[in-house]
Amino acid sequence: MTDVRELTSRFPQQTILVVGDVMLDHFVIGSVERISPEAPVPVVRFDREDYRLGGAANVAANLRALGAGVEIAGLIGEDEAGDRLRRTLDEIGVGTSGLVVDSGRCTTRKTRVVTTRNQQVARIDYEEDGEVDGSAASQLMDRIARLAAHATAVLVSDYLKGVISRAVAGTAIEAAAHRTIPVTVDPKVAHAGYYRGATLVTPNHHEAEAITHMRARTDIEVAHCAERLAEVMGCESVLITRGEQGMLLHSPDGTASFPAQAREVSDVTGAGDTVIATLTLALASGASLAEAAQIANDAAGIVVGKFGPATVSVEELLG
Repeated sequence: MTDVRELTSRFPQQTILVVGDVMLDHFVIGSVERISPEAPVPVVRFDREDYRLGGAANVAANLRALGAGVEIAGLIGEDEAGDRLRRTLDEIGVGTSGLVVDSGRCTTRKTRVVTTRNQQVARIDYEEDGEVDGSAASQLMDRIARLAAHATAVLVSDYLKGVISRAVAGTAIEAAAHRTIPVTVDPKVAHAGYYRGATLVTPNHHEAEAITHMRARTDIEVAHCAERLAEVMGCESVLITRGEQGMLLHSPDGTASFPAQAREVSDVTGAGDTVIATLTLALASGASLAEAAQIANDAAGIVVGKFGPATVSVEELLG
């Protein structure tokens, strides 16, 4: 077993290319003291607002928090949300030359109305989720190929918001294969056939069931499901995340389970981003699949104790 402290010391030497659906998470926060007389809904008295990176951008933020160099490739609109998203990524040191401005779509933004006690009241999504095509697709694939040439791993973060087409996924996976570096995928059911050739995919147990049409509740069922997933998706290995039941890894070396490590669950938003970010960085740094999965499981246990899309530091992992 690789020493975790030694492994994390290699994190700053890695450059991870994140390809996927970047988002801006907008939180409108206030207090609730009464119900509206106009409809049976709470009246939220505005207190403050907050913006956070979401989707693939949150994956990139997690990688930066762990000390890695990061480049990101995705789509933004020609709008204020896109400007804010790019600016925020620049501020934390994520390379944004892979972002393509598509004037035909808006930047994906999720506005959540939340109480001061972190209870969500409503959510409004601004998005155009048709698959990228035309000039935007060509630009995106060119930038992925260019940036992958200097990466130590490629991470595909698919949120089904239009960036990950079959061609884009293929470009990312082929670029990684050409350099013999790991390529990991946080997948979506509708795109199960897009990820052939990936080193590792990380579906949750609901996605695993939907893709394989198999039940995945008990340890034995999840193990069989993971084995079938690897066959169906044409991927080397599969890590199924199971919420409070932890994770299960299926690889050529066999199957391993990792019990959940959560101390206290506050919010599971973005936990999958933390898992794949930590996992990919550990693989790029020389960890085995089992070692990377264990570190990612530890990171997930930390991040679910935080509100909203959040990150984990090396100090927290070592603590």
